[in-house]
Amino acid sequence: MNRLGLPLPPAEYPLVWEPGDEVELRSTSELEARTAVLHLIMARCFGMTPDTAMSWLLASHLVETVTPPEWEFVTAGKGDHRSFVLHHDALFALCWVLGLTRQLDPTAPSDQRLLGVLPNLTAGETFVDWRSRILAAPRDPAEVAALLDFHYCLDWGYLEAERLGAPLPGLIDANAIGQRRWALEWAVVFRGPYHDPPGGWEEVDLST
Repeated sequence: MNRLGLPLPPAEYPLVWEPGDEVELRSTSELEARTAVLHLIMARCFGMTPDTAMSWLLASHLVETVTPPEWEFVTAGKGDHRSFVLHHDALFALCWVLGLTRQLDPTAPSDQRLLGVLPNLTAGETFVDWRSRILAAPRDPAEVAALLDFHYCLDWGYLEAERLGAPLPGLIDANAIGQRRWALEWAVVFRGPYHDPPGGWEEVDLST
C-alpha cells in the first residue's frame, strides 16, 4: 500500500480471516462456470442477442448457474448495464485464479490477450469444449487468499484516495479493484468458527 502511495486502512479495520481458519477454493468446475457466465454477460453487454446467449447457455448446460439479476439481463436486457460491464474486472480476477493469466496488477487494466483463452462464443464453442481446451490449473488457495487480503485493503485505499481527491497509482479506479475483490471473495472459501458456509455470487459482501 505504501509503495502504491495509497492511504492505509485504520488499525481497527476488520480481518479477512482469523488465526486457525482453513482456506480452500471453490471447485474448478464452479470457477470455470462462473468465468464462462461472466464472459457471456460481457458479450451481451456488447451486442450478443438474447436468443444467441440463451442457445449457448442451453448447449453448455449452464442455465442453473446464472443468477436472477443476470438472467433478467441476459434474456431481456433488464438491469444496470453499466454494472454488468464492470464485471470485466471480476472476470479478469477469476482468470487469474484459474491460472489463465500470469498476474493481477493492481495498477493495470486487464490483459486483453485473455480473449483468446475464454470461450469462443462467436464460433459456438461450448462450455465442455472450452474446459477441454484450456485445462485450467487453479492457483494454490493460500496464494489466492493472500491476494484477496491485499485487495481487501486496496479496496479501502482506492475508495479513500478517490474521496480525498488524491492521485491513483495506475490506470484503473476503485470500481475495478472492487470487482476484482468481488471475484476473489467468491472464489476463496474459509473454514472456521466465524465463517458462514460459502454463499452465492450475489451474496458477496463488499460493505467493509
